[in-house]
Amino acid sequence: MSALDELRQLRHGGAQVRKRDNKAAFWFLAPWFAGLVFITVGPVLASFGLGFTKYNLIQPPKFIGFDNFARIFSDERLHNALGVTFTYVLVSVPLQLACALGVALLLDRGLRGLAFYRSAFYLPSLLGSSVAIAVLWTQVFGAEGLLNRVLGFFGIEGRGWISDPDTALSTLIVLNVWTFGSPMIIFLAGLRQIPAVYYEAAAIDGASKWSQFWRITLPLLSPILFFNLVLQIIHAFQSFTQAFVVSGGTGGPSDSTMFYTLYLYQQGFSRFDMGYASALAWFLLLIIAAFTAINFWAAKYWVFYDD
Repeated sequence: MSALDELRQLRHGGAQVRKRDNKAAFWFLAPWFAGLVFITVGPVLASFGLGFTKYNLIQPPKFIGFDNFARIFSDERLHNALGVTFTYVLVSVPLQLACALGVALLLDRGLRGLAFYRSAFYLPSLLGSSVAIAVLWTQVFGAEGLLNRVLGFFGIEGRGWISDPDTALSTLIVLNVWTFGSPMIIFLAGLRQIPAVYYEAAAIDGASKWSQFWRITLPLLSPILFFNLVLQIIHAFQSFTQAFVVSGGTGGPSDSTMFYTLYLYQQGFSRFDMGYASALAWFLLLIIAAFTAINFWAAKYWVFYDD
């Protein structure tokens, strides 16, 4: 057998091995693809179709055209929910990122027990969207909650922070800010990637710590800041559990904690107006997409990359 024939046999055998490996990979990935089609993509496409119908989960969907989408612009309660949600996003996200960056800067100094502090600060991010933490929040900010007991110890009369429409939304903002652990870990990883030689050169030139932060840390950390900003805005728009548990699913006093997602839930699963709820879901998608597009457009003015 010539060397050429041996080479051809080796190639043929290798092709067969690769083909068997590809089949094995396909069967291992098949459950994921099935879940993607039947649990994610399928329901998403179905919700788009239901947005053009009147559907109450019992009777067959009835096509009504763009009536559900036109209803969005005349729904006063929805407009209030949008105002509450925008306030929540625009206030809580910057505060959360500021806290995350501040704590990351402190931890980057090389404290003893760094692993413990990272875990302790990251833990609220894992639990912040859970029902248990939302219930705990009602025990802290309720009329007979922990906060009022502490204030009473100093002779200060508290209030029902959750039942007061002037402060109810603020308690949820504080809850979101408290879950700064996830962006903090990402900031800390970014800080560790900044070469120390930059700070040494700046210190030799007489730059203050504040000047080093603004001229070295922030510019080099801007891609990480942009990444956290986009993720946290999307997460804030999708917030639901906190408002649902704290308000008992009603939207709070005077709808002060009526998040967009909570209003969507009420339309779909309390009033069984699934067609309108589907239209609201797609409208929320457009809002999030618009905010994300604005962030990417503005990024060219303040995000700096190495290249």
